[in-house]
Amino acid sequence: MKRIPFGPTYDEMLSPATIDESIRKKALQAKQDELDPLNLFNITWKDEDDQVRKIVLPKALTGVDANIVVLLGKDFPSGSHKVGPAYATLIEGAVDGDIIPGRHNILGPSTGNFGIGVAYICNLMRYDATVIMPDNMSKERYERIKGYGAELELTPGTESDVILTLEKTHEMAREEKNIALAQFELMPNYRFHRHVTGGAAIEAVQDIGNGRIACFAAAPGSAGTLAAGDAIKKTFPEAKVAALEPYECSTLMDGGRGQHRIEGIGDKMCTLIHNVLTTDFITLIEDEDAVRGLKIVQDGRAVLEEMGLTPAEARALKGLFGVSGICNIIGAIKMAKYLRLGPEDNVVTVATDGFDRYDSVLEDLEERYLETEDFVLKRWFRDIFLRADTDHIADYRPREMKERLFAQKEKDWLKFGYKKDYLEKMKSMDFWDEEYAKVHHYNEEIAKRRKTKEETR
Repeated sequence: MKRIPFGPTYDEMLSPATIDESIRKKALQAKQDELDPLNLFNITWKDEDDQVRKIVLPKALTGVDANIVVLLGKDFPSGSHKVGPAYATLIEGAVDGDIIPGRHNILGPSTGNFGIGVAYICNLMRYDATVIMPDNMSKERYERIKGYGAELELTPGTESDVILTLEKTHEMAREEKNIALAQFELMPNYRFHRHVTGGAAIEAVQDIGNGRIACFAAAPGSAGTLAAGDAIKKTFPEAKVAALEPYECSTLMDGGRGQHRIEGIGDKMCTLIHNVLTTDFITLIEDEDAVRGLKIVQDGRAVLEEMGLTPAEARALKGLFGVSGICNIIGAIKMAKYLRLGPEDNVVTVATDGFDRYDSVLEDLEERYLETEDFVLKRWFRDIFLRADTDHIADYRPREMKERLFAQKEKDWLKFGYKKDYLEKMKSMDFWDEEYAKVHHYNEEIAKRRKTKEETR
């Protein structure tokens, strides 16, 4: 199998219909073989019919008038949308000449999905890879990473101890052979989500409600996904962006740094690529609600039907979400209530992955509870979804609240060698717009390099 060092451009990931017809056809056929490099051209939120993969949640589940629209990430190659920023970071490094196959080993700091994405992309593009992550994540994540041929470097702790992962990455990156796809600090992550995820979100609501987005709610891990909010605000200036955090690890809200169970989010820092200028609210979600909510939608079909969902609606939910997806749904419901949104209003969120990497999480839940029978799930359903409240929501639009986040960012990143002048530039939207504008340069360079490679085969 030949290595394909240059896959899709940012524009092609946003709109795969623009890919050369023969390549697109072969890429869709390549879905039958997960490790066919042509799957690089399947990195998109769109399906075979060029429609955004999404679900509008039944209102019997959400209990709110507003439409809760969830972008579905499970059908990305490797099973998560995090493969997008992994590819974007690697391809930009290749274009810039900073990453050279055969010479460099790729480092992927992660709590799971980004690491899986790095392992997968490096397998397709024939780079060696080492994924660095905490040693107490779900076993399914470790198995998938090793299955893609990457090495694992585990650091102590859990989801909430990713700062140790970051420190280990910086230590390993001192070796000349190692190049880090540093999702918490490199701008390709921001560019992918602002262009591709933001564009998909805008398109997803065109035929729903008033066709606009009133709120975008997402839980930051790297905070890359929140960059979609920047694109949304450019199109719908009235839109609000809510960053969701675990109640148990409320770092952005109040500096809290506890342990929690929502894999992929709440990493005890304000990441470098988090544009706090466009974060309007911070909302806390209890981790146990996210895990129990996953149990309900995955195994509680009878309960869902009893609570008002149709059999088709209940069946459709199974397999679509992981723990962070349920967290995002709860956050979207809370924001719909807080903003008093009506039936024409749309709240958009994302499901990073599907259920395929969380069996062990539900096994743990079942070990911790003596009963998870239907009558228990029904009580959980009411408490988690229908009675989601507006507590623990903070308005971060005032300048003094932004300064708190800027101060947190300085505290987190000065120690990793970033200069205060650089961090100061992030206080202007011009900085973020200029970073985003580089999408056009990389579109041209990726297309040019790909054409050259094809001509020399």
